[in-house]
Amino acid sequence: MNSRKLVGFFFKTLFIGGLAGLITSFFVKAEDYSNILSPIDFMELLGLVVFFIGLGLVFAVVSQTGFFAYLFINRFGLGFFKSYWPLVQVLLIAFVLFDLIYFPYQATKGEVSIFWYILMSAAILVYGWIIAKIKAKETQKHAFVPALFLMVVITTIEWVPGLRTEGTDYAWLMIITLLACNTYQLLALHRINKSGKEQETSNSAKNKPAKNAGTKKK
Repeated sequence: MNSRKLVGFFFKTLFIGGLAGLITSFFVKAEDYSNILSPIDFMELLGLVVFFIGLGLVFAVVSQTGFFAYLFINRFGLGFFKSYWPLVQVLLIAFVLFDLIYFPYQATKGEVSIFWYILMSAAILVYGWIIAKIKAKETQKHAFVPALFLMVVITTIEWVPGLRTEGTDYAWLMIITLLACNTYQLLALHRINKSGKEQETSNSAKNKPAKNAGTKKK
């Protein structure tokens, strides 16, 4: 991946984060919008839109940081654990899913039913499973576990600040934005690399006839 594609990759992730944050706010913060729209206050509405876009951009940067950390962790894990690395990742996925249920439930002291935390963890797992299957289908079968690791473990680690906020509004804003950004980064990276390799092959193929022609003239 050259610098131009890396910059494009960065800004596209930012755009997706800002858009996801804004769209999610329409549902999560619907009351804030309704207060401004009756009667309508354009300056307040603009301020609210800019705020949630900015919040989405911040979450997108968090996602990018986690994604590049994941690339390093994956390489380190392959070198350190070797053939056991997929098993280690599966165990970490199970551990994180358990934590997503147990610790938030303990923090509420039973005020919120454990069913909702189980449903939340299951939803993240199912979504991650679908994205990981797509990744494995478009690349190689062994890419499934690392992709699932990113969508579950890395996304959850990135989500920790959102889980610590009071209420659920900003937790929802953050997790949806993180999932959107991580999905794009995971599925776009191999496509960008593939297009780059195809372009290099095409350029080298174009240069060969020119070299051959020059040889014949001599």
